[in-house]
Amino acid sequence: MVKTIAQAGLAVNEKLVIRRNRITNPNIGSSGSKRACIVTGTHGDELEGQFVCAKLADYLHENSSALSGIVDIYPALNPLGIDSITRGIPMFDLDMNRIFPGTSEGTMAECIAADIISDIKGADICIDIHSSNIYLKEIPQVRINEISADYLVPYAKMLNVDYIWIHSSATVLESTLAYSLNDIGTKTLVVEMGVGMRITKEYCDQLIVGILNLLKNIGIWNGPTEPVREPILSFDHDVEFVNSSAAGIFVPCVDHWVDIEKGAHIGDVLDPATGRVEEYVTAPCAGRIFTLREFPIVYGGSLIARILGGEINA
Repeated sequence: MVKTIAQAGLAVNEKLVIRRNRITNPNIGSSGSKRACIVTGTHGDELEGQFVCAKLADYLHENSSALSGIVDIYPALNPLGIDSITRGIPMFDLDMNRIFPGTSEGTMAECIAADIISDIKGADICIDIHSSNIYLKEIPQVRINEISADYLVPYAKMLNVDYIWIHSSATVLESTLAYSLNDIGTKTLVVEMGVGMRITKEYCDQLIVGILNLLKNIGIWNGPTEPVREPILSFDHDVEFVNSSAAGIFVPCVDHWVDIEKGAHIGDVLDPATGRVEEYVTAPCAGRIFTLREFPIVYGGSLIARILGGEINA
């Protein structure tokens, strides 16, 4: 059942509308049932979650008799951004994931944020799906702040991701949806995967397998599930950043999610006018590349890759 959970008036008699699709087993009541929320579209240029929501909603509707709880799907928290393929809220130049938990007495965006928090609050689990931006490709991963790692990591391991990255509390933004929900006791996992403005189908399918597995483990789904992979778990100090020191076109010579040795050739930064190699990019450590530059234009300081350092056991 699709329901409007937040709305605001816009110019020319239009409305900003946030909708939720609630999927339940029609043969049982929903009173007292466990509830999971699948949330995406906070950033309008992140489209991987749109595909996940579409496929998951279709599958759960077709197999709703296997549900023993509630699945709430929020496919577009920032519909104006999605309509215009804009990361933030258009016209306001505002990142929606920097205004939570919001307030009913604030601006339009703050009121919308408060309504979203109010509707999700109390769920047994929330999965907040993000893509990377247009510049970088990320393998499917869950990002967790160390404050909530003890109780979130067991759920993250159910999601069939390749990697769980635990951030230090100093780098966590308190104005995000995930932080705000975890702060009021609603367990929320942040998934990052793929590339901005496109859909990586194999990553989306991988996550759907994980979502069904998690739903089964918490008692919401009684249908079939597939085996899930064991993710690599790491902390901030395990991650090395590779940044360009020159401007030009970056051409990688390694694949994503591969093991490399210290000093290995990652790619070249080329000067398109002269054809010269401006920078021969090498790995500062041994490990596995989990973030790799997708958009080729770089400047000094542009992020080329992130490497999970040390010996990898997976």
